[in-house]
This record gives sequence, C-alpha cells and structure tokens, in this order.
Amino acid sequence: MTITDVPRVTCAAMPDEQLFAGAARTDITPPVGVAHAGWGAQRHQVAEAIDMPLYVTALVLEKGDARIAIVDVDVLILTAAMDAEARDAVVNATGIPADNIRLAYSHNHGGPAMMSRWITEGAGLADSWHAALPAKIAEAAKAAAAEMQPVVVGSGTGECRINVNRRPIDATGTRFTGRNWNDPVDREVGVVGIDKLDGTPMATMIVYACHPTIMGHDSKSITPDFPGPARQVVEQTVGGLCLFMQGAGGNQGPIHGFTGDLNVYRREGTKLGLEAARVRMNLDPYERSERLVEIVPSGADLGIYEDLPVGKPDDTLSVAWDETFLPMRELQPLNELIARADQLAEEVDQLRSNGASHEELIAAISKAKKASIAVNCASLSARHGVDGHIKVRVQAIRIGSTVLVAVPLEPFVEIGLEVKAKSPADRTFFSGFSNGHLNYLPTDMGIEEGGYEVDVSPFAAGSAGLVTQASLNAVDRVWP
Repeated sequence: MTITDVPRVTCAAMPDEQLFAGAARTDITPPVGVAHAGWGAQRHQVAEAIDMPLYVTALVLEKGDARIAIVDVDVLILTAAMDAEARDAVVNATGIPADNIRLAYSHNHGGPAMMSRWITEGAGLADSWHAALPAKIAEAAKAAAAEMQPVVVGSGTGECRINVNRRPIDATGTRFTGRNWNDPVDREVGVVGIDKLDGTPMATMIVYACHPTIMGHDSKSITPDFPGPARQVVEQTVGGLCLFMQGAGGNQGPIHGFTGDLNVYRREGTKLGLEAARVRMNLDPYERSERLVEIVPSGADLGIYEDLPVGKPDDTLSVAWDETFLPMRELQPLNELIARADQLAEEVDQLRSNGASHEELIAAISKAKKASIAVNCASLSARHGVDGHIKVRVQAIRIGSTVLVAVPLEPFVEIGLEVKAKSPADRTFFSGFSNGHLNYLPTDMGIEEGGYEVDVSPFAAGSAGLVTQASLNAVDRVWP
C-alpha cells in the first residue's frame, strides 16, 4: 500500500525568530480503593496505599507561528480513543494544532487497572479516573502555555544499566518474561534540556527504554514505578520540571522486576535520575570561547578566565509526520474471544466467592488475564484494520539539534536502535508509547521466536521494517 497525502512539514519556524517555552504539571493521583494494576498473578483487587503521586507534565514550545506541546502522562496506555479526546481538549485549551501535540504515556503498571475484566472492586473509581485524564492533560498544557518565556535548548546522552532484554527461554525452550543477557538492549539515556536565558533550568526530558514493571503483582500501592523517582531526582538536583519519555521498550524490562518491595523501584529510578541529572548538569546550549581576562598576583599567580558564548544555539522547532500501513496477522474471531474471556472472568468470581486457595485463584486469574489480552488485540484489529492492514502514523519533532521520534506502538528495541543509527540528525531519540496505542511491534525475528509480545500483537512479518522506514522519512522532513 502507498502513503497517502502526508504534509511535508506540519510546522516550522523561521531561523531568526526566538524560541519560547513553558512547563507545568497537574496531579492525577487516584484515591486509595481504586481498582489496581491488573497483573494476572495478583491476589488483591484495589490499591491500599499511595507511595508516590502520579502526574501529567507538559512542555509547550513556540517559535514564530510554530507551536508544539509535549505531554508526559503517568498511565498504562492512552488508547486511540483516549488520545483523540485528550488531543481535542488540548486544542480547545491552547489553540495548538492537533498534529503539533505529542501525548506520551510512561506505560506505568503501578496505577489504576485497565482492561482487567476480572477486577470488579474499585472499577468505578478506575473508570472515573481514566475519564478525567483528558481534562487534566489539557489543564497541564494550558498552564504550560501561560508560562512562555525565551529559552535555549541543548541535549546529550548518558548510560544507565537498570534494564535488560526481557525475553529469555526456559529449559523447555519456552519464552517467558525475565532476564535475557544475550539479546539486544539499549541503555542510552537521552536528555533534552530547556533553559531560560539566564541559565535557569525550565525543563528536562528523559528518554529511556524499559517497561515500568519493577512493581509487580505483590504491590498494593499506587506508584509511578521508576520514572517517578527518576523525575524527582532530576528536579531536586537540576531544577525545573522533568518529563519521562518511554523508549523502544517493547522487549526491554527492568533487571530487578516484579517485586512488592517499594524500595526497589525507588532505588532503580534514582539510578536513572542521577545519570540523567549528570548529563543535564553538563549541558551547555552554547559553544564557548575561552578568554584570559587577567593574571592576579598571588602566592601562585591566578589566571582569571571568561568562557564567552559563540554564535547562537540551534533552536530550530518543527514537526512532521509520516504514515505506513502494517499487515495484520490472522486472529481468532472476536466474538469467540469475548465469550471465552467472559467465561473465565465468571470463574474467577466464583472461586473468590467459594474461598478458593491462592494457587487455584492465581491459575484462574492468569487464564482470565491472557483471555482479556487476546480480546484487546482482536478488538484493536477490528477497530483499526482496513483491507488487512492497520495505519500507523509516525511523528518527528525537532528541537534544536535533536529529533524526537514517536510511534503509537510498543516497539522492540532493535527498531529504535536502527532508526537512531540511520538518522541523519545530530541526535535522534526514538520512542514508542505515544499518540495512541496499537500494541506490540515485534521484529520479524521476534515473530519467528514467538512469546508473549508476539501472541498479543496484531501485526504480521514485515511490519517492523515499514515502521523503521516511516520513522526515517519523518526525520528527513524535519532535518532537510
């Protein structure tokens, strides 16, 4: 299939205009008693405590007629419908064009339950919480747009070793979710810094590839998982607000994961935050020229220097899109999957009512979870599939010398690594988990290997290459 009419560049600013930005945050912490998490192995249904708050953090950038909003939301996913509603709310609140908005979700597994048909307690609170997100997202974007002032931008990279490829094989040859030390992993920490003209930090963006699944089925607390403490460390060390962007984390997980120990996610998030803060503290948007001002006589004569800015930092601002059509794989009929999921959810309810043992309950919930995931995959295909394909839009935002690529998928890390390696931009940070959610995107090799991510994906072989090419096309449009 061919790409339809895609705008060459959605917006771009003139080079001699000043870059402006504003940042703001809204609190979206749900109440205790909300339906929680949704792990197939969990026994509890509702959150019993709040360990850290959940947030929406927004950054609005403007240069001439070009206005862009980037939003970070502490939520498992923003479905296509949720994304559309939130996008409309931001447009109405700020006037920023819909295509100039990036809605990113951290993919946090420690918040309110979503698509968990067997969890009935606290479900109404979870539904209300999700329904309120568009207004909260718009509130943060509007507040950020009200704080605009001149800024400069810089970027850099570091490395953090809290993640690992999460697709190992057991003794029987079956793939499970754990630690695979042999397959690809991306430990790059991408950092973008936005500073006021006096050098005061306004905002920092972190890009890192790792499922936020440190807190697992034994945790009964609301948490933002590792992105929360990572942002907190950056804000306490550097200043300003911090946004977290999930990278190509489809097959990337935490080394220390699936725990109920709250100290673990705080520790691992702190590691990421410290590395991001280190990189951020060393960013300087300007090239500098050293000048010896004077030599002051002393016991040892003292050289006094000035490091003077040379020229103007790159403050290009532009956004563009590309789109492609991914082939769908054959799935079991949706009505059959729904009937199976409903049956298994009823069995879980019966077991709970009859006081079943922990082992019996976990086995039943696990089956119900897998059935619910199958329904979600088939429903997604039914909603978005046309002529055996699903349209995927890829967004590229250029801020200075850095391009942020975003796809509405959970892409395997190999895809992100290839895009970054082939991009012509000075720096490219690749992310999934943005602008809607169309499920996992495995590589062709991953499809051959099978496993959880492949079982729940609607895409057939060849899809990864199409997304890679669309991503590079989008980069080319903001990096001519």
